[in-house]
Amino acid sequence: MTIRVLLADDQALLRSAFKVLVDSEPDMEVVGEASDGAEAVELARSERADVVLMDIRMPGTDGLAATRLISADPALTHVRVVMLTTFEVDEYVVQSLRAGASGFLGKGAEPDELLGAIRIAAAGEALLSPVATKGLIAKFLAQGEGLDGDAPVGGERLDALTGREREVLVQVAGGHSNDEIAERLEVSPLTVKTHVNRAMAKLGARDRAQLVVIAYESGLVRPRVE
Repeated sequence: MTIRVLLADDQALLRSAFKVLVDSEPDMEVVGEASDGAEAVELARSERADVVLMDIRMPGTDGLAATRLISADPALTHVRVVMLTTFEVDEYVVQSLRAGASGFLGKGAEPDELLGAIRIAAAGEALLSPVATKGLIAKFLAQGEGLDGDAPVGGERLDALTGREREVLVQVAGGHSNDEIAERLEVSPLTVKTHVNRAMAKLGARDRAQLVVIAYESGLVRPRVE
């Protein structure tokens, strides 16, 4: 199946460059371009986008607000948002993850990284780079803050999970794929997928990226600060 990609950025030149890159791949195509968040939300609906490459800072409705609107729309539950940012260490990125983004990517990423990010997001995986994990989650949570700047969420939210689901959640927070988790826990990838889906349902997480955030927020996983 072809991955339907929507580009949302107020810089026309950047959108053009991304379009040429994406359209050069046999398994994906650009189905729309938006210069602000409101237009991105509308095009996500009308063009049946699978993945939105969303700039955080745009005039009018910014990328953060647009991501919240997409995440809150029952008709757009299949849409995955990858935030594009000039600097990966950005407080807005944390808010984007809470709003439902699948992850983020620096605008200076290599072409292969961008294309890989689209495929990862389309597959329902979390896109959290090592820089993001160390620079963002560690930065906020090591200071004892929640991801929205409030008090951190307690571990009681994990009470609904089974022991195995907690184990899988720890592995997900480590950025491991289902196949990698299966090898580590000596179970089948299908079993891992079942545990991940159950954990998402119990915790009200939209995707794996939100599972990662919850794992850190609840204290199940501690950031490694160097």
